[in-house]
Amino acid sequence: MAASESPPKTPTRPFVIAQHLRAPEDVAAYLSAALEEKDPAAFRRALGDVARAGRMSAVAEATGLGRESLYKALSQTGNPSLETVQRVVAALGFSLAVVPNGEAPADPG
Repeated sequence: MAASESPPKTPTRPFVIAQHLRAPEDVAAYLSAALEEKDPAAFRRALGDVARAGRMSAVAEATGLGRESLYKALSQTGNPSLETVQRVVAALGFSLAVVPNGEAPADPG
């Protein structure tokens, strides 16, 4: 190869997380990690990834929400209500839980 030639490029494909979310334990770990980010957008994106992995149309049917509405709610700019989040999580076979975080609670007074 001459000095002016570039090495051949290795073909790459985009990483699609939905292709790797097969086992319920993997999904739960992914959603939990997104929640630990303390960034609602991160959880919304993760929930959208999981819903797409589980076929959005099936999730929409199970939640009673429109497929387009779900895509919009779980998009980068979406702002799903807590009710929508709970319905999607339940349709995927999971539940949300509140657990102590080990930090001292805020003083209410």
